[in-house]
Amino acid sequence: MVKREKLFSKSILVLFIIFLIWVLLQFIAPLALPKGSVSDLSGLTALSDNEEVIDSMPAPWNYVYSAGDKMCHEKAERSFFLNDNQMPFCSRCTAIWLGLAIGIGFMVFYKIELDEKFVFLIIIGLVPIGVDGLGQLFGLWESTNLIRAVTGLLIGIITGVAIGIIIDEMKEIFYLNKTQNN
Repeated sequence: MVKREKLFSKSILVLFIIFLIWVLLQFIAPLALPKGSVSDLSGLTALSDNEEVIDSMPAPWNYVYSAGDKMCHEKAERSFFLNDNQMPFCSRCTAIWLGLAIGIGFMVFYKIELDEKFVFLIIIGLVPIGVDGLGQLFGLWESTNLIRAVTGLLIGIITGVAIGIIIDEMKEIFYLNKTQNN
């Protein structure tokens, strides 16, 4: 890991701002809605099963909750609540989004080489979420929201850093191709 030669990466900064705004919207949405108006969005992933509740929300909060409805199970017992309102995503998904923003934000100022050490770190980072998820799947235990958030945050940060590395690698390949063609 090295500090960037330039002050920051513009392309990664733009992506970081997009993710940061998205995460902020997820935290602001339950605060912007009337207290206690969103109490149980439990459903299935990849299915819009809370359209009636979400359609009654004002924009942009309905878009944030709609994304959560389609991308997350939103089980109430596995979600955080703000302002007595359920958040748009479960605790693990919320932490993954936050981790993505943190990881990409880190890559704005630092550059990491893609090598065996980082690949090993990615694999190690997958272990906690894998163990927790499989333990729940096979009924060995019921995880807590804190554990879900910690495992989600860890994998989100690692994934955000990986996205930054991929962008750096793509820029390098583009630059090499450009200089070879001139």
